Amino acid sequence: MKVTLDTQMLFNEQALEISAGSFSRDSIERTVPGLDGVLSIDLGRRGRKIKQNGTLRAKSRAQLDERISKIAVFMDGDTHTLTTGSGREFANLRMDSFKAGTEHADGTGITVDYEIVYTQLV
Repeated sequence: MKVTLDTQMLFNEQALEISAGSFSRDSIERTVPGLDGVLSIDLGRRGRKIKQNGTLRAKSRAQLDERISKIAVFMDGDTHTLTTGSGREFANLRMDSFKAGTEHADGTGITVDYEIVYTQLV
């Protein structure tokens, strides 16, 4: 099984790393006149950050630019689903940033390291 974003195979699996942070909770704390201490109101569970690091490979600069453009389209504010090669699924992801590093020539074409940061919404 390949790594997919909304069922599209956009990524190379070699040197691919996906790290998921912890979900968090949010609250409001207020002081109340006449009471000792604070009033804490639990606002419930919030999202978490998921980072994806890897390397994109292509035979030419034009093909690499096309792959980068296809990935950048997902920075649209909508939610998406990322499925890993092992079958783990991360649903309700909003792509917050996509950074492509410096391009390097290798024996088969051009490679570029990248980092994507998602927010998994609850």
